[in-house]
Amino acid sequence: MSRYDWGQTHPGITRLEDAVSDARTAVITHPIYAALDSHQAIVTFMEHHVFAVWDFMSLLKSLQRSLTSVTVPWIPSGPTGSRRLINDIVLVEESDELQGGFISHFELYVKGMDEAGADTTVINTFIDLLRTGSTVEQALVEAKVNPVSAEFVRTTFRFIDTLPVHCQAASFAFGREDLIPDMFQQVIKVNQEGGKLDTFVDYLARHIEVDGEEHTPMAMQMVTDLCGDADERWAEAAQTVNAALAARQRLWTGIHDAIKAC
Repeated sequence: MSRYDWGQTHPGITRLEDAVSDARTAVITHPIYAALDSHQAIVTFMEHHVFAVWDFMSLLKSLQRSLTSVTVPWIPSGPTGSRRLINDIVLVEESDELQGGFISHFELYVKGMDEAGADTTVINTFIDLLRTGSTVEQALVEAKVNPVSAEFVRTTFRFIDTLPVHCQAASFAFGREDLIPDMFQQVIKVNQEGGKLDTFVDYLARHIEVDGEEHTPMAMQMVTDLCGDADERWAEAAQTVNAALAARQRLWTGIHDAIKAC
């Protein structure tokens, strides 16, 4: 059993789960999962979805910035439990030990795209623009990111730029990379038939492992730490998660439409 198993419940978490259950169900039962039944469908998915993998890291680093001290001189800051949780999550997401070395999950995803024959031109151009000082909005426009992915990124950055940390934590815990095993099994089947998806399979397998065993219980604890006994904070958290899940459903629908168009 992982040391991160969250062996407790909290009435705020229970109320939040009830408040977002309809939106969550709409996401995890979306027809996009069944549509990933060919190599081309998976490639199309990856070319769109990679931007959600990237902005996940930006949301994560925003939380780290809020909950820990990332300036010099260093001073203690943030709840100590959440401080530890967010640093542990960053360690894995930014520098996981995989394939004989260390790599971020985003870089692993792009590596999987290259292996699968997906077009990485847009995501690489986007990252290069950010490196040279472009804003996120400028990079989205100049790199010509597809409108579906660009809308999702803009929603995430509205959360980062305007919402308090407890809302960002709730979005992170309940509204992010909820890749259910059905997608994993679909990709394994297609890979067995045609290959070239080994790295993407590794990404999904690792994602399911760390989400289920470590990151989900850690994130639940973080939301509980930040919302505490403040009913207003729990209500704001639920509102944010519903908005995040609605954005995810729009992303799934947009990718599904792109797959059908192919």
